[in-house]
Amino acid sequence: MPPADQTDADADGSAHGSDLTRDLASDLVVHAARLVRAVRRELELPAGTRVISLLDEHGPLGVTHLAAADRCSQPTMSALVTQLVERGWVTKAPNPEDARGTVVALTDAGRAELAVVRRRHGERIAALVADHPALTTEDLATAVAVLRGVLEKGNPS
Repeated sequence: MPPADQTDADADGSAHGSDLTRDLASDLVVHAARLVRAVRRELELPAGTRVISLLDEHGPLGVTHLAAADRCSQPTMSALVTQLVERGWVTKAPNPEDARGTVVALTDAGRAELAVVRRRHGERIAALVADHPALTTEDLATAVAVLRGVLEKGNPS
């Protein structure tokens, strides 16, 4: 028998409709965000890692689109892109579709830096999981599968 707070809409096991499902989804968002912030604080990542991650996910983007994706102003993004060009992590080229704009693309050096950042994230998360004997590798694999499934189905930007 379904829990008292489960509605007919999700009695078949669908992932929406009950108060419990909404509460758990809210908890997932809160705790995932806290985990990401905590790991970023501990790792003291170089500025611009969010931007190279966005370029890895979306491919080359104009500065305006990149600023929107990162939720910052266009002048702020322009300054950050200049720093990333100086580091060799991205290139800037004229936008073939708009002569007034530029397209920012990830370089091999940027991909290498992103791989280092992701490895460091993974090492830190693995250490946190290892600190909790009740958690298993299978638990982590399940969490990854759930998040990947949600992201791939919804395709959020």
